[in-house]
This record gives sequence, C-alpha cells and structure tokens, in this order.
Amino acid sequence: MELPTRRFGRTELEIPLLSLGGMRFQQSWSDLPVDQITSASQTQLEATLKRAVDLGFHHVETARHYGSSERQLGWALPRTPDPSRLLQSKVPPRPDPDAFEAELELSLERLGCDRLDLLAIHGINLPEHLEQTLQPGGCMEVVRRWQADGRIGHVGFSTHGPTALIAQACDSGAFDYVNLHWYYIRQDNSPALDAARRQDMGVFIISPTDKGGHLHTPSQRLLELCAPLHPIVFNDLFCLQDQRVHTISVGAARPEDFDLHLKALKLLPDAAALIAPVDQRLRRVADEALGRDWMATWSVGLPPWHATPGEINLPVLLWLYNLLEAWDLESYVKARYGLLGSGGHWFAGANADGFDGEISAEELESVLQASPWRERIPDILRSLKHRLKGESQMRLSSV
Repeated sequence: MELPTRRFGRTELEIPLLSLGGMRFQQSWSDLPVDQITSASQTQLEATLKRAVDLGFHHVETARHYGSSERQLGWALPRTPDPSRLLQSKVPPRPDPDAFEAELELSLERLGCDRLDLLAIHGINLPEHLEQTLQPGGCMEVVRRWQADGRIGHVGFSTHGPTALIAQACDSGAFDYVNLHWYYIRQDNSPALDAARRQDMGVFIISPTDKGGHLHTPSQRLLELCAPLHPIVFNDLFCLQDQRVHTISVGAARPEDFDLHLKALKLLPDAAALIAPVDQRLRRVADEALGRDWMATWSVGLPPWHATPGEINLPVLLWLYNLLEAWDLESYVKARYGLLGSGGHWFAGANADGFDGEISAEELESVLQASPWRERIPDILRSLKHRLKGESQMRLSSV
C-alpha cells in the first residue's frame, strides 16, 4: 500500500501525508540500558513499525530525548526494511556546540545508522535557542559540516514556542522544514505556517491527536458534535485540507492506532464538505456555552505570562477554560493545566493555583486593564483552580 504524498517544501522530498511519530511506542521515557528493555515492548514496537511500513508510512521520526525510542527503533529498523524510508530524529540546541555534536553522535549510534534524512533542532522555544543554533560557531555550523560529509540530509526545527519566534526562525532562511503545533483546537500558529510557506519550507504537524485534544479518548460531547466523523478523522481532515501542511504525525503505540487516520485519508477529497457542518456545530455550541462576545474577544488585551503576577499564563488558561466549557475536554484540560508551572520552556508559565494566595485579585487586575473581560477573568481563574487544582503533571521528555 502507498499513502498519498506532498512535496515537502524545498527539500523536494515526496513525503506521505501521514508520518509515524516515535513518541508513544517506546517502553520508557528514560534512555534505558539494553538489559532493561523487555521483549514484549520490543515486539509491540516492531509490530507497529511493520504495519506502518506495510501501509506506506515511509517517514519515521523520533528524538534523542524520547527515552528508549531511538535504541528500540535502531533494533527494529533493519528487521523491517523500507527502501523508501525517510528517517528523522531531533537533537536539542546547546550553548556548547561540542555537547550538541556529542548528542548527535549518540542519536545516530542509538539508531544504528550512518545518516539522517532529516534532522530537526529540537525545541526552539526561546530566543536563546535560536541564537545557540544560528550564531557563528553555533549548532548550525556542526550541522552544515555533517551535511557536507553526507551524514545529514535536510535540517529543520521543532518548536513549542510563541508564534512570533517560530516566524522569526522561519524567516531566517536557515531551515528547510518545521515541526509545529497547529490543529483545530489551536490555530494561533497560522502566521507561522504562512512564514514557512514564504520560505518554501516543509511543514510537519506534531501531535495532532494527543495535543489536539486527547482525541484518542474524546469526551462524549465531542464525539456527538463531530458525528458522523470521529474527532480524530475530523481533525486530520482539518489539518490536511490546508495546502500549507505537508504531513501530520500519527503517534501510534500499537498497530491498530493507524486505522482512523487511514479513514481520514480516504475522505480527504471531500474534506471541505465534511468539515464545514462540524465546524459550524462546534462554533455554535461554544457561542451558546460561553457567549458570542466572549468567544470573539476573550484573548484581547491579555498580558503574556512573563508580564503577569506569578507568571500566570492567562492566554493558555482562558483557552483551556473555553475547551472545558464548550466541548468538555476535561482530560486534556487537566493534563495541560497540571503541566503549567512544571513544563519549563516547553509549556511556559504557571496555572491558577497561586491566585487568591500568593497573587491577589488586585495584582492581577492591574495587568488586565486592556481586557474587556477584566471583571470576569478572576472568577474564571477561581473556577479552574477549584476544579483542577492538585492535578500536577511533569513533562515526560527530559529536555
């Protein structure tokens, strides 16, 4: 079987519309030694990879800090050959380019390969990450040397950073592609997609199923609102109908995790007609639950997290509130809320747990003068705190 492909920007690679993401099928988020990886885990990974190859998932991507993923893939890849395979890994930028190169060496060693078709600088989330990459003598000089030696094909970057920083990185002209978040529930990175298109960069949407709303375990309300489509199918169609997007990640943990994504591909020719009624229904329900004026202006005048007392991330918290009240995305909202305060630069800022304690209502109101909802927002934070406090999460990756 072959999947439909798109030209992956200026790389000129023909990339399948669905990519195999390596975040969920490894045994552990720790880089386990050989003797701690179980045969059951490796068998599951190899079965997942084999089905992916049989289905035409020629693009496989992982990362140096996806725990045991690289080691386990390194064992599995030669057992499941694919002459059309495009192999990608990701290595984070470092202030010391020698440390970056050492991690790059380890990545190829774990994968058991001599060359990566695609390398992403993993996590350009802060301005200093871009500087560490592009400055004279920085990480990109290491990459260019490896490219000259034939050990790396094309270079891109992955990001959880703010839209303006993503666009700046794209506009630098240094990167051939970008891995970023953009899907139905989070469309704020649309200007970054435009920036990538201006540079003819490949665009790879990361984690559309998990970070796109825990669509693998959707709420009953979301199931009803997306019917007759499954939420995964609806979200895939939403992403892939946009020609700025070239491929989306399928974070499979088992062979059957591909099925709904394959269904989406079959429906792609009719995407516009299928998406429109679901989109209208979702918007109508959100307006009814929260008010049309709120939905149109809730983000107006909000300060960034680093300019808010206690570093409370108001834009994210109010977005989560909308998802909870409109579509009942409770498991997703709890996970994201709990990650605030412990996610570092991957998910910056704090949740509302400190409000009415370390941070007073008066302090918060002092930075909300530009918001038309400054009187409503404190009560929203109190409701989130009451409903979600105590669900602390830790980011799984160590970087």
